[in-house]
Amino acid sequence: MSRPEKIEPRCAYCKWAAYLDEGKRICEKKGVVAAEGRCFRFRYDPLKRVPPRPDPPDFSRFDGEDFSL
Repeated sequence: MSRPEKIEPRCAYCKWAAYLDEGKRICEKKGVVAAEGRCFRFRYDPLKRVPPRPDPPDFSRFDGEDFSL
């Protein structure tokens, strides 16, 4: 499986790495590694990546009249 071009390789969402603790992963190929680390064996696993939260909606352009029936 190829990785999307906008995804930067990180051990945190690599096929070969499993969660160890907040800042570390256990890699099948390299042992204990940093979650932010990377190597040439990186294989993207989309189920391990948590996307950033979207920005909250901006309701400042509305007034009370917009929310009444």
